Amino acid sequence: MLINNDTIIKDSDPKIRQISQPVSLPLSKEDETLLRELYQYVEDSRDDEKAKEFNLRPAVGISAIQVGVPKQLTAVIVDEVDKNGNEVKYKYMLVNPKIISSSVQKAYLENGEGCLSVVSEHEGYVVRSARITVKAFDLLQNKEITIRARGYLAIVLQHEIDHFSGVLFYDHIDAKNPYPVVEEAIVI
Repeated sequence: MLINNDTIIKDSDPKIRQISQPVSLPLSKEDETLLRELYQYVEDSRDDEKAKEFNLRPAVGISAIQVGVPKQLTAVIVDEVDKNGNEVKYKYMLVNPKIISSSVQKAYLENGEGCLSVVSEHEGYVVRSARITVKAFDLLQNKEITIRARGYLAIVLQHEIDHFSGVLFYDHIDAKNPYPVVEEAIVI
């Protein structure tokens, strides 16, 4: 499947609101191929030359519904700096990820969130949990894993998992108060 900016479903298409179904394991050849293609999109979108050549918008994650497949498959690549100042690259090809716990403390991106399926600007804070625990099957490691995510990675995972419920990031923005004061929130 060709995945680029032209083939990614935009929010004007009602398909983006479809509920994604769990995927059976072991993965079918078709599901494995799709997940690898989603991952390749994210990987290639981070390379300026490939992004320009193949019409890719920069991404840290993409879910299957964004290419019209209502299945719980998502690929995520996030660069972060750990508490010791070391660069860490998180890479996942997740099947059926579920948030099993989340912190009371909140976090949001200071400049707001974006999405490959959303073309227009939506200003406001998308307030999410600062820390989450996710259980999933990861095709990269070929096993069930538990991810304890915080900060930016936690936000990205929540954003992608929202796609499985047909939820887009701007659904979380309060139209009457798009920039609320969130006590003790982590601002990223």
